[in-house]
Amino acid sequence: MNSKANSIVLIGMPGAGKSTLGILLAKELGTGFVDTDVAIQVREGKTLQEILDASDYMNLRKIEEQVLLSEDIANKVVATGGSAAYSTVGMARLKENATLVFLDVPLEELEKRISNFDSRGIARKPDQSLESLYEERCKLYRKYADITVDCHQQSLEQTLQSTLQQLL
Repeated sequence: MNSKANSIVLIGMPGAGKSTLGILLAKELGTGFVDTDVAIQVREGKTLQEILDASDYMNLRKIEEQVLLSEDIANKVVATGGSAAYSTVGMARLKENATLVFLDVPLEELEKRISNFDSRGIARKPDQSLESLYEERCKLYRKYADITVDCHQQSLEQTLQSTLQQLL
């Protein structure tokens, strides 16, 4: 694995498989694992959707940024929330200390995977569609990514192997 403190950060859309792949990657590499969405929920004592219901998407993004700036990511695989890419300072910290891997999943596949778009706790503008969110966020993911893994028509195992090949 390259330098950057042996840390790997997974970025991508909700439903891309960051949390699931992150656990498998951490196990394969013998490192720790952090899921920033879980860290937010533990810190706030609420689910992401409850945070959104009590305030708004900008508040969730602010909380997410605080977690991105404070979480110990050294020698870990980190699965970020889909909206992490909106935080310039959060992404700068991650990029400085880790290899950023964009899990690139086509919109059509995400539409199949995300059946609970309105209740999943996705930080988005009111009434923003998945397609609009996808177009907006993919530009950011590509901007920050050190490595892009094309997840189109790949099983989880194939995505894991693809990711490992590009990392090692």
